[in-house]
Amino acid sequence: MEETKKRTRKTAAVKEEKMAKKAPAAAKTAAEKKPAAKRTTAKKQEVLQIGELDQYLFGQGTHYDIYKKLGAHLTKRKGKEGVYFAVWAPHAKDVHVVGDFNGWNTGVTPMKRLEPLGIWEAFVPGVQEDCLYKYYILTEKGQELYKADPFASASELRPGNASKVADISKFRWTDNTWMTKRTEKNPDEEPMSIYEVHPGSWKKHPHNPDTEDGFYSYQEFAHSLVEYVKDMGYTHVELMGIAEHPFDGSWGYQVTGYYAPTARYGSPTDFKYLVNYLHKNKIGVILDWVPAHFPKDAHGLAEFDGTCCYEYADPRKGEHPDWGTKVFDFGKNEVKNFLIANALYWIEEFHVDGLRVDAVASILYLDYGRKDGQWCPNIYGGNKNLEAIEFFKHLNSVVRGRNHGTVMIAEESTAWPKVTGKPEDDGLGFSMKWNMGWMHDFLEYMKLDPYFRQFNHNLMTFSLTYAYSEKYILVLSHDEVVHLKCSMINKMPGLYDDKFSNLKAGYSFMLGHPGKKLLFMGQDFGQLREWSEERELDWYLLAEEKHSELQNYVRALLHLYQKNKALYDSDQRYEGFEWINANDNTRSIFSFVRHSQDGKNNLLFVINFTPMARPDYRVGVPKKKQYRLVLNSDAAEFGGSGKEQPEVYRAVQSECDGRPYSFAYDLPAYGVAVFKF
Repeated sequence: MEETKKRTRKTAAVKEEKMAKKAPAAAKTAAEKKPAAKRTTAKKQEVLQIGELDQYLFGQGTHYDIYKKLGAHLTKRKGKEGVYFAVWAPHAKDVHVVGDFNGWNTGVTPMKRLEPLGIWEAFVPGVQEDCLYKYYILTEKGQELYKADPFASASELRPGNASKVADISKFRWTDNTWMTKRTEKNPDEEPMSIYEVHPGSWKKHPHNPDTEDGFYSYQEFAHSLVEYVKDMGYTHVELMGIAEHPFDGSWGYQVTGYYAPTARYGSPTDFKYLVNYLHKNKIGVILDWVPAHFPKDAHGLAEFDGTCCYEYADPRKGEHPDWGTKVFDFGKNEVKNFLIANALYWIEEFHVDGLRVDAVASILYLDYGRKDGQWCPNIYGGNKNLEAIEFFKHLNSVVRGRNHGTVMIAEESTAWPKVTGKPEDDGLGFSMKWNMGWMHDFLEYMKLDPYFRQFNHNLMTFSLTYAYSEKYILVLSHDEVVHLKCSMINKMPGLYDDKFSNLKAGYSFMLGHPGKKLLFMGQDFGQLREWSEERELDWYLLAEEKHSELQNYVRALLHLYQKNKALYDSDQRYEGFEWINANDNTRSIFSFVRHSQDGKNNLLFVINFTPMARPDYRVGVPKKKQYRLVLNSDAAEFGGSGKEQPEVYRAVQSECDGRPYSFAYDLPAYGVAVFKF
C-alpha cells in the first residue's frame, strides 16, 4: 500500500512539473489547490529535490510550503539514507555544506546550482538527525561566509549557532478535537483573554551546574503553565521568543532561525508537545512573529550570499537606525515567500492558533524611526511602503484563507486605516489589532493622583469613540513593565493598600471595555519589580495577603469574562456597549452596560476611581428589572472590608443618569460592582 502511495505521489509531482512547463498559470492554480505539503513526505520519499515547479512557484512568491524543499530533510536516494540540503543563495559563487559529518571541511561536500533562481542543492548520504551543519558560501568578491540555514527546523543551543538536522514529522498529535472546533468558530465572537508569557523567565529551576540557565523544558513548561492558566481563567497564551535568536536580551525579537523553535527549552518535537498539551486543555496558542527586521549576526540572514539577499540594498530602506537591524526586502517575491511560508509553517506544522505580528508600523512607513534624508519615498513621493502593504494583504489572505479560525494580530501603533479591514476593501486583512491608544490613555489616567482624575476624565472615555473602527485587543504587555517604566502595581498612586485598590479598579474597567484582553505575566498578582528576562517572576510575593488577594480578584474577573457572553460576543457591535454615565467626572465614577447578542446575558458595571466611599450611590438602569450582584471588589477574599451587601437589587421608577429607572448601592472607596440582569 505504501509503495502504491509513493508511486502515486511521484506521478502527481511529474504531472505538475509538466504542467508548469506548458502553462505556468495553470500549474500555480493547481499547486494552490493542492499544497506541496501533500506531495512530499520526509524520510519515506525516495526522491526529494527541487523541481521546475518549485522554482516557478518560489519565484512567484506562492510556494506556500517551500520549507518542505529548502532546508535540510532526511530522505533516501538510490537506497541510501541521508539528508537533502537546499538553500537559496542567488549571488553566491560557490556553496558547500559543512558540518560535524564531514569535519567542517569546506572541500568535501559541494552543492549544485539550479537555474534560474540560484538555489543550491546536495544530497549527502549518511547524515543523520541531530547533525550540526552550516553553509559555506564563497561570494563573488571572494569572501568566505559560514551561514546557518534560513529554513533549518532546529538550531544549536547558543552560544553555538549552527543549524541542526531535525525530523519534525515524528510527533503524533492528539489535539484533533481542538483543531476541528477551531475551524467552526468565529474568533470575533469568542472569548479571548491572553496571558503573555516569556518561557525563559516565567519560572526557573534552582541553580544547577548541569542546567546553568535554569530554564524549564518545553514539556515542564507545558504542565506548569497549563495548571496556572486554567486556574486563573485565561483562554490563550501568547509566547514570546520561540523562534531561534542568539541574544537573550532581545527577548526573541531579533531572530536568526525563523523556522527553528529555540533550543533553549528543547527540540521542535518538544515544542509540539507544548502546543498539543495546551490544546488538550482547551488553551489557545499565539506566537510572537517578527517580519519587521532581523539582526546582523554573521551567521544570520544579513548579506546572506555576500549581497543584500533578504534585505533592501538601499540602506535608507534596508536598515533600522534605531535598532541596528536589517529590514526585509518586500519587493522580492522569494523574500515574501520566505515569510509567508514561515507564518504557515508555525500554524500548519506546529498547530499554533495565531501570530501576533510585531512592529507593523515600522514596516508600513518608510520614514519610521528615520530623520529627513534618511529615508527613501515611494514612487508617488509618499512615506508608505507600497510593497509591504501588498505583502500584508497577501500574507493575511493566505494564512486566514487556509486556516479558518486562526488569528493574525497586528501590533500597529498608529492610526493607519483598515488594519483589520478586508484586503478587497483596501484593508490589510488582520484579524485583530493591539489597541495602543487605549493602553496609553488608560495608563496615563491610572498614574494620576485620584484628585486630578476628575480633570482627565476623557482619557477613559475617548477610546469608546473609536472602539469599533478596528477589531481591537486591549493590551497591558511586557513593553509597559520594562525600561524604567515601573511594574504595573508601582505605576499606581497612593500608599501600599491604595496601589492594589487602584489596580483592581483599573483591571475591572479593562475587562468591561469592548475588545479582547491581554495581560503580561506577573501583572495578575502585582509583581513589584520590573520584568527582566534574566530571572523568574517573584512568585514568593503570593505568600503576602495583598498579592494573593489581587490574584484572587483577577481570577474572578477572568472567570466572569468566560462565563458571560456579554463581555465578548459583541466586541465588534455598537449595540454591545452602552454608557449609563460617562460624564460623572467630579466623582470619577464610570457606569456602563455590556449587552450580549441574545439579550439574556447583560452586565452593569459601576467603578469608582477615588478613595471616597459613596453610600447609597444611585445608578440609572435601562430596564425595570432585578439586578444581581455578581462581582464585588469589597469582598474579604479580594482584600476588601468584607461588608455584606444584598445580592439582588430591584430597579424602581426614580430618574437617574437620564433613565426613568434606577437603584441605590453602597459603593466603597475604589469600589467595583458588577450586576447581571
